Amino acid sequence: MEEWFISITAAILIFVGLAIVFGLLLGYAAVRFKVEGNPMAEQIDKILPQTQCGQCTFPGCKPYAEALAKGETEVNLCIPGGTDTMILISEITGLEPKEVEVTEAEHKPKETAFIDEDVCIGCVLCIKACPVDAILGATKLMHTVIQSECTGCDKCAPVCPVDCIDMRAPPVSLENWQWPEPTIKSEGEAK
Repeated sequence: MEEWFISITAAILIFVGLAIVFGLLLGYAAVRFKVEGNPMAEQIDKILPQTQCGQCTFPGCKPYAEALAKGETEVNLCIPGGTDTMILISEITGLEPKEVEVTEAEHKPKETAFIDEDVCIGCVLCIKACPVDAILGATKLMHTVIQSECTGCDKCAPVCPVDCIDMRAPPVSLENWQWPEPTIKSEGEAK
């Protein structure tokens, strides 16, 4: 056999041997040093809406789920999840269900961010502030919002130095039109 063939074969065998050894070491380390998460926190995190809005005073849904699993917080802080999510959380944790914290923002229709692209300077501060990556753009170029991804958390508007971000309700179309809430007239107004 030729000398180059022997050296290539030896190199391949050495690399395959090293790959097998390191693979076995990594497999052993994954089993030996496995970190178990809190299964209750994982279950709660799956129920939460994953908007990462911070309305619950936690930086995201995962930290809120972990605090709930430890019993360190109330079950009614997830505003976007609403009453249904709160009831599911209380069933999992065994904590007493409470009314969801009603805020002024709940009575308004869902709003999403709109960027005035003529005014945008491309500073990327809004992109860094968006917890769901709904803002698209690059440095020193205009930005835009992916409306289907925007959760309306309003974290992008305060950081904008040129005030080009507005929170607006989406335009009414056949897909999002709803009946208006019924109003009950008092006896004095009915006459």
